[in-house]
Formats: sequence, C-alpha cells, structure tokens
Amino acid sequence: MMRSGTKRTSDNHATTSPKKVKVGTAAEGYDEKKHFEATYETLAKELLEDMKTYRLPANGLAWVEKMLNYTIPGGKMNRGLTVVSSLKSLKKRDLTEEELLHAEVLGWCVELLQAFFLISDDIMDSSVTRRGAPCWYRAEGVGMIAINDAFIVEATIYRLIKKYFRGHAFYADLLDLMHEVTYQTELGQLMDLITAPEDNVDLTRFSIEKYKYIVEFKTAYYSFYLPVALAMMLHGIPADSDSYKQALRVLLPLGEYFQAQDDYLDCFGSPEVIGKIGTDIEDNKCSWLVNQALPLCNAEQRKKLDENYGQRKPENVAVVKQVYAELDLEGLYRNYEEESHAKVMKLIEEIDEKVLPRDMFVTFVKRVYKRNK
Repeated sequence: MMRSGTKRTSDNHATTSPKKVKVGTAAEGYDEKKHFEATYETLAKELLEDMKTYRLPANGLAWVEKMLNYTIPGGKMNRGLTVVSSLKSLKKRDLTEEELLHAEVLGWCVELLQAFFLISDDIMDSSVTRRGAPCWYRAEGVGMIAINDAFIVEATIYRLIKKYFRGHAFYADLLDLMHEVTYQTELGQLMDLITAPEDNVDLTRFSIEKYKYIVEFKTAYYSFYLPVALAMMLHGIPADSDSYKQALRVLLPLGEYFQAQDDYLDCFGSPEVIGKIGTDIEDNKCSWLVNQALPLCNAEQRKKLDENYGQRKPENVAVVKQVYAELDLEGLYRNYEEESHAKVMKLIEEIDEKVLPRDMFVTFVKRVYKRNK
C-alpha cells in the first residue's frame, strides 16, 4: 500500500524543515510549468512502483506507462496549475516545498481526472484527434482497451490522495470533493449524450437552458471550481465554510464562458492551433453556437440546419457553417465574450477580500480570456 504523507510526502521529499519556493515569480531557477511537469514524472514513477505491489506483469507496467504518458501530460495544464497559483494567493506568500508539492500533487489529480474524462469522451464521441495526435483509443493496438485504461487513470487519483493526504484532517473531505465533482461531471455528460444522440438528430431537443445545465455540470465544476476548492482545502478552509459558495458564484459563470469559448473554437479555431479537429457539428452537439443560431435563423436557414446538423459528410458541415456565417455568429460570440468577461470581473470585485483574495480569481480569468486553443 502507498504510505501516508504526514511525515514524509514521498521517499524523496522530507518535510521536517520546509523551505520556501518562490512560486509564480521570476525567481532564479524556478519555472512554474516546468516544475509542475517534473512533478508529474515523479508521480508517474511512484504510481508504477505502487502497481508492482499488485504483481502487475512487466507488459502490464509497460502498457500503463505508455498510456499515462500518452494521455496525461502535454495539455495546457491550466486546471492543475490553478491549484498552485490559488494556494499561493490564499497564503499571500511564497509556498514552502511541502506546500508546493501538495498543491502540485492535487493539481495532477485534477489533470488525471481530466484525462479520465477525455479518454472516455473521445470514445463516446468517436473523436479523431486529441492534442494534435490520434485519440488514445485510436492509437495502434488500443481500441476498446481504452475503456479500462480510463478506469485505471481514475483510480490513480485516489492512490495519490491516499499516499500524500491520508494522515491529514481534511482527507475525508478531500475524497468527498473529488467524488462529488466526478459525479456532477458524469451527470452533465449524461445530459449531453441524451440531449444530442448522434443517431437521432432533433434540434427541438436543444435549448439554452439545457445547454447551461450541461455546461455547469459537465465543465464548470471540475474545470473551474475543483482546482480552487482543492487549494482552499489545502489552506485549511473548512469544507462547510461559505467561502466555497462565494467561489462558486464566480467560477460557474467563468466555466460557462469557457465552454462557449470551447464551442466557438471547435467550429472556428484552427486544428493546427487547438490540437484537434472540431466535430461538434458532426456529433450533433448541443453547443453554444447552434443554440444561438436556432432562435435567430429564418425558415430557410432552419430547414438547412435540420437537414445538415449532425451529419458527418463535409458538405453537410459546410452548409451549417454557412448558416453560422450568415447569422454572424463570430461577431455574436465576440460580443458575448466581452460581456462575460465584464460580468465575471464584476463578481470578482464583489468578493470580500477578508474572505478570499480576488487575485486568485483574476489569475484564472487571465488564463482563459481570449485564448485561441
């Protein structure tokens, strides 16, 4: 079994004499992202060592190592890095080595959760590429083994939490938070799938209300609330504190903006930049774009959407995009982006600085505002 992290956070990380690391500054020798990536290398090795205690054969270990390295690193890592930056904002000082390690471990737990969702989602959506490479299930020799791989990735989250936090007072709350957010995300995914099944296109099922539910539960909780809530827990804020509700007031609208942004990039972004080929139109997705188009289009445009949305042929996709162009959805999105940014920044200004630092949220906003991938 993996050991608790109360005395030593790992075999190589003693915590009796913590040193301070200038997290998020231009300190000599410190690069936030590179340091975070280096911690992944350590954690991946620890997870493989842990699997050896279950007598996993060499070819199984080799498979897991390849799978983890294919599906976990390489993304923007905004979710994981937000745990680190949020804890620094809460502490209002540089982090000690132990604090930094704990924040990075939980940051990677968020990234592992993200990978678990993406491996599964790519299969459900029959997606082709992810981060500029074939989706894991489309990699040579993988196929539906990817379903079990997704389960393994999810399980590694709790191996790490057990190792590093079992002896901490908030251990049960930490587990509860991870399970709660996972459950919320799966409910959002369910509504996404049954609202827009690929084999039964019916645009009358779509509505902005359903879209907002899907976005809140499928995206906002795990991508925006979870990283900040984890930092708050590390900082010692009790799980029943109203501070978490204050954080939600800002982070849920930010998550809604992020998903609308993602939907926009899926259609109008460059595959070379965003690292994947957008398939929301082909997949019959209940996206921000189609929900904006439906109440705006005339009878002829609506007929074109009904006949071409959710179809996989390039010519069908082209017809949908032409309707989007006629309705100037790009311009509509740019206005929405500015309005959403102003709304979120106003909510941040309303936060009581004595309860939560505003810069914690501003940092998050800067990471997603006007992103192009």
